Order: sequence, then structure tokens, then C-alpha cells
Amino acid sequence: MRKKERYQGVIEWFTQHMPVAETELHYKDPFQLLVAVILSAQCTDKRVNMITPPLFEAFPTVEVMAVSTPEVVYEYIKSVSYPNNKARHLVGMARMLLSEFGGVVPSNVEELTKLPGVGRKTANVIVSVVFDKPAMAVDTHVFRVSNRLGLTNNSKTPLETEKELVKNIPENLLAIAHHWLILHGRYVCLARKPKCEECGLTTWCKYFQETYASK
Repeated sequence: MRKKERYQGVIEWFTQHMPVAETELHYKDPFQLLVAVILSAQCTDKRVNMITPPLFEAFPTVEVMAVSTPEVVYEYIKSVSYPNNKARHLVGMARMLLSEFGGVVPSNVEELTKLPGVGRKTANVIVSVVFDKPAMAVDTHVFRVSNRLGLTNNSKTPLETEKELVKNIPENLLAIAHHWLILHGRYVCLARKPKCEECGLTTWCKYFQETYASK
């Protein structure tokens, strides 16, 4: 199957079966989403959503978090993965937002990645979700699902995956495609045992064709 056909089939299926796809993180403004995405690194959205209500109540604005300390923030986030590092990142991020960006979350990847705790994936999430820009954030789910489906040629890094997806997915669909792939990886195309019997994408899936259809 040619790559163009595979992309077309996958996109058409998602468009029909998942017309609405968005982040499962709970937030009310750009600052809250930035905090939540930083916390979600190597941690489930479900866990993040459990701890952010009291966190956001204690730190409702960037100004309040900026004058706090990592030790205080830690007490609110200690049940997430790597809480010490994330507490330092959150306070450092808030302070830099104030000192360099006037307390306003930047709208481009280059400026966002200057912030402590913000890598390319986090920055892409912010620009696509908050600012509705064409960006493809690649997390473990997107990386895995893209390779399994055959949308990428066994890419070795998230950046390789990002470039391949951006090149082949229409610009106006990039933001929602990020959520399509995440949600599919989270609930169907699981890391250890993908639920191929429940998957509607087997017609276009390279992994399924090589694993099952050829037998």
C-alpha cells in the first residue's frame, strides 16, 4: 500500500468516527494548560486531573506561583512522576513567564521552549490547543501509533515522527490529528497488547497486515 493511500484511509476513518477529539487535561486558561502539560510528562492525564484542582486553587495565576517555592508546590504535586523536578520547573516557568513574557504564555514554539520544563512536545501542545496553530506534538502514543500504522518509516525520534506527520497530514487537520493518535494509542493501540480486534484501522495498518493478515 502506498503511503498516500494509507494516510488518506486513516484520516478518513478518524474524520468519520472521531469528529471531535481534544485534550483530556482539565484547564481554564493557557497558564493552567501549560502547568497541566508539564505535569503530564511520563504521567497519566487522569492523575494530573486529580491533583490540579487544589493546585490551581492555591496558585490561580502565574504571579502567585512565581512568588512561591518548589518546596511548597511539591506538596500539591507529589503524587505525579518526578515531582521534585516538576516543582522546580513550575516555579521557574512562572518566574520566567513574568520576567521575560509579561506573564503571558507565548504563542510560538521557540519562545515556549525557553521556559523550564517545556520541551518541543509541550510547546506544540500549547500552540495547537491554545492558539489553534498547525503543530504536531509527538508523545509516546503518537510515536507508537504512527510507527505501527505505517504513517512513519520506523522513525527513531519524536522529531522524525513530527516531520513525517506534518509533511503528510493537511495543515488544517494537524491539531485534531494529534488528539486522534493520542486517544487511539491510549484506548485501542495499547503499548503491550494492541486491541486489534476492536480497531477500525486494520485495513490501513502496517502492523496488523504484517502480524495477522499475512498468516
